[in-house]
Amino acid sequence: MVKAASTKPVEGAASGRAPAQHAPVLGSAAANPLGDLQALAQVNQHLARSLRTLFEPLLRQAVKVSAEAIAVERFDGYLNGRGQALSSVTMIGMAPLSGQAMLVLDGALTFRLVDLYFGGPGLPPNPLPAEFTPTAEAMIARIAAGFAERLSGAWGELAEIAFQPGRTEANPAMLSHIDGEDRVVRTRFTLMAGEARPIEIDLLYPAASLKPIASILSSKVQSRRQAADPTWTGSLARAVMNVKLPVRSVLAEPVIPLAQLMTLKPGDIIPISFGPEIPLLVSNNRFARGAVGASNGRAAIRVHRIEPLEDEDS
Repeated sequence: MVKAASTKPVEGAASGRAPAQHAPVLGSAAANPLGDLQALAQVNQHLARSLRTLFEPLLRQAVKVSAEAIAVERFDGYLNGRGQALSSVTMIGMAPLSGQAMLVLDGALTFRLVDLYFGGPGLPPNPLPAEFTPTAEAMIARIAAGFAERLSGAWGELAEIAFQPGRTEANPAMLSHIDGEDRVVRTRFTLMAGEARPIEIDLLYPAASLKPIASILSSKVQSRRQAADPTWTGSLARAVMNVKLPVRSVLAEPVIPLAQLMTLKPGDIIPISFGPEIPLLVSNNRFARGAVGASNGRAAIRVHRIEPLEDEDS
């Protein structure tokens, strides 16, 4: 007797394939306690654009740098994904935050840049050596310094963090200050130069180091602190200086009774007196004091002193 086909899905070896593995969703509580990191993604876009100015002179050709999706993963998982290929990791301090970021550079890229620096065609040795030469270490230090400088600029719109390159290790697996179970925020940049294969450059932040600014990293709108545009500032200053203000002086302010005022008629004389100085008013505010005189056949006022500005809050 033939049994009806079961509707229960078959898993594991019986199905001939492994169960589906679902990647953790960025921003889920289990995978990423820092939130969706939208602001950090904006920082990466800014940094990717500025990295062109770092690598184009070294590679002697136009390059394209793009920022990949941010991932939060265990450090041992990151190492397993990189494999055994030669790479360097440079520690980058990020005061006032604790801990250090890690800049991971592909070994083939480093030796390619060294070959170009000495006038070669830009071909790395094949096979790659087991460790970096002193010249290659100097190239890594140069790249790390330029990367940290641009990193500070990219973060400037988000937070004041001083990125400073430090020591370099020839193998990320040799780092002793970070445990394999520690979570890192992996920001990856893909470098495209000519017809060569894409090159991945990774910057790892310890997730624990970013927790104090988690709310900033997940904010959707960032305030941009931009330096003042000198052209705009100059135009504004010229426009302000051309504003015309009414300037007047008061020679005297006689006081007479209402009865006398009502009987005034043409020809009557009102005596006045004023001191050696009279006020000079600008928009009804006392600006200066001076003396009445004449200049070039016209009545004029010689300014003796500028009055101090009055504090409106006093």
